[in-house]
Amino acid sequence: MDLVDLRNYCLSKSLAEEDFPFGPETLVFKVGGRMFALASLDTDHLTVNLKCDPERAAQLRASFVSIQPGYHMNKTHWNTVDFEGGLAPAMLRELIDHSYDLVCASLPKKLRPDGL
Repeated sequence: MDLVDLRNYCLSKSLAEEDFPFGPETLVFKVGGRMFALASLDTDHLTVNLKCDPERAAQLRASFVSIQPGYHMNKTHWNTVDFEGGLAPAMLRELIDHSYDLVCASLPKKLRPDGL
């Protein structure tokens, strides 16, 4: 999955928006005003910070070298995922889905996308 695929997939989520709140080098995807994915644009290697259930985050980090504690984020709740580290595209999409779903579940019901 490259940056174009990441962007298209994230923006295909209901009510998802892109933003640059930290400057032009960090692309942020939000739902209900809350971040669910962050990608650095100032490197040649695509890594993405994704929210993750803390227990699952620890399991993923122990199982995959391409998944590390979230860079510049709360390391309990965020992972940095190497999108060029050999993980299957289906798994990358599932990790994005998990992050999006966690953020949606934390939103007030009136801000949640339909069906969540």
